[in-house]
Amino acid sequence: MSDISIYTTAYCPYCVHAKRLLDSKSISYTEISIDNDTDKRAAMMQKSHRRTVPQIFNGDTHVGDCMELYDFESVGKLDALLA
Repeated sequence: MSDISIYTTAYCPYCVHAKRLLDSKSISYTEISIDNDTDKRAAMMQKSHRRTVPQIFNGDTHVGDCMELYDFESVGKLDALLA
């Protein structure tokens, strides 16, 4: 069972694209908005070692950002990764 979470901001086009891909595959996820929330942003940065959004996780496993999500999809590995 997957436990997908995605750290986002309101005006991030990459966040929109990542969520659109997950939605198109009927993959449920928890969206964590880090807009104006320094604690959530710090948690994201500690978990991912990155500053940019989106950052996508399956449980404690860091999947990556939007481009990595689409890369996994293009080589047919996204479904297995998020299962």
